[in-house]
Amino acid sequence: MVVNPKLLSFIKEARKRGFDDYKIKEAIIKKGWPQEMVEEAFACLRQKERDKLSESKDKHRIIIYLEHDVKTTIEKRAKKNLFTLEEQIEDILRRSCVNTKKNASSSESDKLDDKFIGLFSRRNSGRPKK
Repeated sequence: MVVNPKLLSFIKEARKRGFDDYKIKEAIIKKGWPQEMVEEAFACLRQKERDKLSESKDKHRIIIYLEHDVKTTIEKRAKKNLFTLEEQIEDILRRSCVNTKKNASSSESDKLDDKFIGLFSRRNSGRPKK
């Protein structure tokens, strides 16, 4: 479908200025543009917007494979938190990144002579210090 570029640029400019599609269509048709051409122009813009949206979604798409028992556990946690499975996984990843940043900036971890020993220290076990 070939759409008049002047018509497309007019619609884009009107949208930028805050006019809704109904008012834009009404004004264009009053100026003498055929309704079919106007509808085609809006359809073309909608398709471009959909293409742009799907492109941006693909940039952030990650595929992971989970064992059945892990998936079941995450689904239970998601149900408890009123999340979808995808939202729960996103929450887990976000929290993990936040905690990693906090731990990386901690000066206590720099004081340890051996990182391996730090894994087994009482500080990490959750028990109160004596």
